[in-house]
Amino acid sequence: MAYRKLGRDNKHRRSMLATLTKQVVNSESITTTDTRAKEVRKFVDKMITYGKKGDLVSRRKALAFLHNDAATVDKIFNDLAKRYENREGGYTQILKLAERRGDNSLMVILKLVDEAKPEEEKKPAKKASKKEK
Repeated sequence: MAYRKLGRDNKHRRSMLATLTKQVVNSESITTTDTRAKEVRKFVDKMITYGKKGDLVSRRKALAFLHNDAATVDKIFNDLAKRYENREGGYTQILKLAERRGDNSLMVILKLVDEAKPEEEKKPAKKASKKEK
């Protein structure tokens, strides 16, 4: 299979993934289980790619998936699309935590990658030149 079923039927799974996607976009970091984070990562990347395209079809697809949450879609298309305009994917990262106490499932932090500004990344280090006498 190309996706994880997460122990839920189709409608519940899609609703859960849309809600988790909205939480990642709005708060830019969530704590969840490892399998949910790996599945939500696909949808967060897809929404940011829609934002980078910026056309009406992409906006309508994002609205349809995110249950017509206009504030979240505006954040994707206005803020996140500009932040990741030079990045070719991989907008999220997963940081592993400890196992959950009740059922021993691995907990992780799913967060958006902090995109550094290009002029700060490419500052060349000045080397001290040796002058010969």
